Amino acid sequence: MHAPRPLPEVDLRTIHRFWCAANYLTVGQIYLQANPLLRQPLTAEHIKPRLLGHWGTSPGLSFIYAHLNRLIVERDANVLYLAGPGHGGPALLANVYLEGTYSEVYPQVSRDEAGLTRLFRQFSTPGGVPSHVSVPTPGSIHEGGELGYVLVHAFGAAFDNPDLLAVAVVGDGEAETAPLEGSWKGVHFLNPARDGAVLPILHLNGYKISGPTVLGRRSNDEVAAFLRAQGYEPWVVDCAEPMAAHAWFAETLDACHDRILEIQRQARRDGVAVRPRWPAIVLRTPKGWTGPKSVDGLATEGSFRSHQVPLARVREEPEQLRALESWLASYHPDELFDRDGRLLPELASITPRGARRMGANPHANGGALTKALVLPCLDELALDVPAPAATVAESTRPLGKMLARIFTLNAGAGNFRLFCPDETNSNRLGDVFAVESRCAVGGLLPDDDHLSPAGRVMEVLSEHLCEGWLEGYTLTGRHGLFATYEAFAMVAASMIIQHAKWLEGAASVRWRAPIPSLNILLTSTCWRNDHNGFSHQGPGLIDTVLALRGAVTRLYFPPDANCLLAVAEHCLSSRAYVNLIVIDKQAQRQWHDLASAKRHCAAGAGEFAWAGNTPAGDAPDVVLAAAGDVPTLEAVAAAQLLRRLAPSLRTRVVNVVDLMTLAAAGEHPHAMSDARFAALFTADRPVIFAFHGYPRAVHALVHGRPRADRFHVRGYREEGTTTTPFDMVVRNGMSRYHLCIEALRRAGAAEAGAAIAACQEALARHEAYIREHFEDLPEVRGWAWEPRS
Repeated sequence: MHAPRPLPEVDLRTIHRFWCAANYLTVGQIYLQANPLLRQPLTAEHIKPRLLGHWGTSPGLSFIYAHLNRLIVERDANVLYLAGPGHGGPALLANVYLEGTYSEVYPQVSRDEAGLTRLFRQFSTPGGVPSHVSVPTPGSIHEGGELGYVLVHAFGAAFDNPDLLAVAVVGDGEAETAPLEGSWKGVHFLNPARDGAVLPILHLNGYKISGPTVLGRRSNDEVAAFLRAQGYEPWVVDCAEPMAAHAWFAETLDACHDRILEIQRQARRDGVAVRPRWPAIVLRTPKGWTGPKSVDGLATEGSFRSHQVPLARVREEPEQLRALESWLASYHPDELFDRDGRLLPELASITPRGARRMGANPHANGGALTKALVLPCLDELALDVPAPAATVAESTRPLGKMLARIFTLNAGAGNFRLFCPDETNSNRLGDVFAVESRCAVGGLLPDDDHLSPAGRVMEVLSEHLCEGWLEGYTLTGRHGLFATYEAFAMVAASMIIQHAKWLEGAASVRWRAPIPSLNILLTSTCWRNDHNGFSHQGPGLIDTVLALRGAVTRLYFPPDANCLLAVAEHCLSSRAYVNLIVIDKQAQRQWHDLASAKRHCAAGAGEFAWAGNTPAGDAPDVVLAAAGDVPTLEAVAAAQLLRRLAPSLRTRVVNVVDLMTLAAAGEHPHAMSDARFAALFTADRPVIFAFHGYPRAVHALVHGRPRADRFHVRGYREEGTTTTPFDMVVRNGMSRYHLCIEALRRAGAAEAGAAIAACQEALARHEAYIREHFEDLPEVRGWAWEPRS
């Protein structure tokens, strides 16, 4: 601990009064719909009929905000404020209102008594603003409704932002979550020569909604030891008396900022030889600080009872109404605001000006700072595919070459990073290491492989960190890609949901510029994790993203390498989407040259005219459709098999790259028209659809299309184990033989009986063969396309 150093008396009192103003506005937002400055005795009519909001964490958030204002003014610091306790929304709204940013962004909430009334009435009411530090809150990039992500977002924001100080306020409830526990290790990836700084402030007020927090019940020495073990230099401020706390915290904040500047100066002068110990603050204050001491004879301040609305029956109980009036009056609003309701000049003078205000920090509106990526010419990267299925290659390897070129082309801007949980080489993206290294600060050994403090390939065995870092990076205007094994992307599924909600909310906030898209590559997929087994087999993130609003989500299933390049080019150029790209890393048949790949991907779906046997202009008897690389192979192989077993059956093969084109017209921006849908899939013929994910996804998408009942979808159905590649599609009923049987049964053909029997015999032979030889049948392993004669 460090003894407090008194501030000059005038500064100390001014900061305290500003804090009182923020606390007053916070309480007013929770309770009041009229009489914002207590110019009249408080009555039940002045109280909102529904009391919503969280008081308990708010005084601490405002306390930190007030002191950061002083730091910014005195030192011209560039500070981004991230509030982990997201329910402290009224506190952040109060502060951005007091500094003037809110009224600039929302002129109707003016800096006078009428504006205060609007500020209070809009909070947590219909047509108003949410209770969280949400998208409409100026200065925010972090919602905080789902806890655990504030620190990872702060590190993502600080990467490649050398002048930025990202202050992450971590609530002690949030500190119990797994993502937050993992986020402390961000200091192992923060390069002080190139990046900004992250200052974590662990705010211990002791309680969650109805009980104590783990860290809140640990001693200061234990908490400091925990942070020290994570690589930080902890500073503890533990004080319940406001004036003493102001002095102590001010001294601590100055000391921490001094240390940050020292670390950065040394690294930028001498380079990074060892990982520095960055400072972190532990701020211990009472829950619901300065609120009611007790309610109905029960302790409230310093208790879980102050977590939300301490006085919950104000309209019904006169005693509580008087208690609320006394609580509001304790902040002396007549000494904070003038007769017109404006913050007094001596208090307004301590707030920063212009873009230095935390509510107006440009990094919190990252889309306005975004520089477009310089993308390479795909002609230099594309695979040579002289004819469909004539080439076998690992489809993600050319993407690795593309990412390497992106790193090179954008080296000066320093605005691109690849995030991957220790799987860059495994996912065949290793060509990036020809130009870029893995990031690691300190502790390097001579035999390390492409490891450097200057690296921008972010490998850490945590999907939470990779995804969260990318979120913070894109929210502040930069670009990136998160590549991960398909099954384990579900670890971060909830984060992706929350980010999509942020994007959706931002689309309706006029002053927020669109940020770069969140690009996710799912590889090492369920169909080719035959070697790892059932634990590695799961396409669930597809369904998760499908359930989100189509305005912000896109799902792509490139069937080959050149389509992947075309899709990646599009996604890396896009704004304000969650782009999910699904393709495996194993060697596979290639269908398109680059020109046809671009056309196919631009259309979103198209016919493989070379694979069917229906004359142009005629209607097929059955459509074989596919979305996904392995399903595409099985659909094409099924078409070839049907040509041999049932030559009278006319087939058409359709491939879908952009899954959302299937949605009923009007359900998604990419949905194809009913006319084009019928042109591809016919108006009335059966469609046998091989799908990468769970079959229900396609059924849900085509619901609402004419005759949707004719779609018969085969896909992953939770049948898996350690087995052969082809046995995975057999186990899930999506093999070429299953597709043939389904087509023959649905469409009929003169040869149907014998053809079905041949397929069933092949499946029996497959089962016997793999058990004896531990590999797939020769005709499966050596399959090749046989062009029509």
